[in-house]
Amino acid sequence: MKILELWYASIDVEEIFPTIIDEKARLRAQKRLKSARARSVLEHEFPELVVPDGLTPAIKENPPLIFHLREKGHEEQMAHFNEAFARYRETLQEDRRLLLDRFKVMDVAIKVVGVGSVGTLCGIVLLMAGEDDPLFLQVKQARRSVLEDYAGKSLHPNQGQRVVHGHRMMQAASDLFLGWAEGQQGRHFYVRQLKDMKIKPMVEVFTAGVMSEYAGWCGWTLAHSHARSGEPAKIAGYLGKSDRFDEAIADFAADYADQTERDYSVLLQAARDGKIEVFVEEE
Repeated sequence: MKILELWYASIDVEEIFPTIIDEKARLRAQKRLKSARARSVLEHEFPELVVPDGLTPAIKENPPLIFHLREKGHEEQMAHFNEAFARYRETLQEDRRLLLDRFKVMDVAIKVVGVGSVGTLCGIVLLMAGEDDPLFLQVKQARRSVLEDYAGKSLHPNQGQRVVHGHRMMQAASDLFLGWAEGQQGRHFYVRQLKDMKIKPMVEVFTAGVMSEYAGWCGWTLAHSHARSGEPAKIAGYLGKSDRFDEAIADFAADYADQTERDYSVLLQAARDGKIEVFVEEE
């Protein structure tokens, strides 16, 4: 592809759905997309995450998943946060700063997120542009890349900036509020919307045919990301014309799946034996 064609290329869900051969899978996907488009922050996320606190709305406590830090006074915490938030604002494009300025920060809380973020500090921010106009931002700590030991130190002074740059380079469309900041204690963070109409594929109900189609879309997306962020000619030269690389990736995937099943069996047994406490989050 020509460079600009590559840069503007993207996968459109409206074009994907008609190509799904399995009728049940196609109808299920269309229904989930319609449901996601109908969801609004005000009608769904706001009642779930916010409790009125007098005239000021506040993020609802839901320990151990969502809670407020209590070591310091609220005013002191918010002062430190506002300083970091101002630094985050400066990382946005000018037009997006104007958009962000329409909102006012109301509350900040710690939010426990996925397994991949264990050991890092993550939080959510409630902003309001009016009584019925909320915005939720997610703040995630960014640590140094595990690839630094092999590829060298990042060119970016802030690890959050490194993550944001990666997002912008690889994704056809990135979050409007994607930016970064540094906290008072020197920790690096990146910021994005908490929910942005993301749809999680229900791979557990995919047939073999649908899974094969889905793998093709994932492959296209991965290749697109590499081509945008790397040097396509060098990548193509490294892969070569044989199927050696394809076979190696397939073998790795199969081994990884087997290992995942073994790990999950150990986890289930530990839960049954009472060695670990299991908390089930309701949808």
